[in-house]
Amino acid sequence: MNLENSAKRRFFRLCCILLLGGLVTTCVEPFETEIESFESILIVDATLTNEQKQQQVLLSRTFRFNEEQLVETGAEVGIVDDQSTRFEFIETEPGKYLTPSEFTAVPGRDYQLIIKTAEGNEYASDFRSLTPVLEIDDLYAERTVNGQGVLGITVFADSSDPQGNAKFYRYEYDETYRIIAPFWQPFDLRPVSRTPPQVEFVRKTEESRVCYGTASSTDIILASSTEFDEDKVTRFPVRFLSKENFLTQSRYSILVRQFVQSPEAFAFYETLKEFSDFESLFSQTQPGFITGNIVSRTNSSEKVIGFFDVSSVSSKRIFFEHIDFFPEGPLPPFINECTFFPPALSLFGFSPLIDLLETGDFLFAGINDEPEGFEGPYFLAQRVCGDCRVLGSNKVPDFWEE
Repeated sequence: MNLENSAKRRFFRLCCILLLGGLVTTCVEPFETEIESFESILIVDATLTNEQKQQQVLLSRTFRFNEEQLVETGAEVGIVDDQSTRFEFIETEPGKYLTPSEFTAVPGRDYQLIIKTAEGNEYASDFRSLTPVLEIDDLYAERTVNGQGVLGITVFADSSDPQGNAKFYRYEYDETYRIIAPFWQPFDLRPVSRTPPQVEFVRKTEESRVCYGTASSTDIILASSTEFDEDKVTRFPVRFLSKENFLTQSRYSILVRQFVQSPEAFAFYETLKEFSDFESLFSQTQPGFITGNIVSRTNSSEKVIGFFDVSSVSSKRIFFEHIDFFPEGPLPPFINECTFFPPALSLFGFSPLIDLLETGDFLFAGINDEPEGFEGPYFLAQRVCGDCRVLGSNKVPDFWEE
């Protein structure tokens, strides 16, 4: 799975919800769910950071609900600074534009995003400068009970700025978790013949018991210190995992990235966050179309969704295990309800065992020492219960620590 694009799809979908909200005028009459008009509007997801990396811009189009996401391909994308230096982007995947080489935003320099679509329409942002650089002071997890009374684990972040310049924050995270297949066996069963029905054991040559899954945050996570005397964010809850969450069944790691945002960028994301709840579309008061800082140079009345920001980023990673917070047990349940069963090797001229093995959805889970009735000599289980590669990668991440 492309995790970056998976997370950004959420951004695009929220933008489309935002647009739908804008099409509904303020009223007290019943809301009509059928929207007759539809506008194809450019969506821009672009944040230049102080990270030494290939910087990224994602371009998409609004799409109707229950339709596939539309990406904007064939565009010319660039960033220029106040010294007329231009950083070009190339399209590496449909709608995904990267700089060919790594570069970083530097303090004291102003940057502008410029886009020209394949149809010749031009767009530009205003000039933005890098926000103050601020590190995450601490990242830690604690056993907690959330607002709905659910017992679990909360990941908190602390940050402080003695200079008082960084007041608006946005957080993203990537979580990685170890997966252990509960019904793993060192051998596979392979069909040899149907007449007579025969199978053989084959030793596995690839790791399939222990794997690692990764997922990215999908919500817009915002924090502000404007309501406090000090520019400090203390015990900000970035992620909550219930006690029953499968992700913490074995070992778990989370990498949290903190973006220091400009007030304008924070206001844009705050508005976008308000629309993340689909039910808000049906409220009686609608705020109208929300604009960012990107406009069309070709048509001044054209709508554009998105905000180009230049943000400083810091990150921290922590590891923990379920037993660190719940030593009394039990562990969270596996993601699937795993059961095993002994299909007959031969039954009325057919072989249920071979039929199931050939689907690829089931694998050997053990020996049935005392078969009864129409039971066969081997237990099978769903592949997900015996092959961790269904849920993740068998390659140990470079950053992983035991």
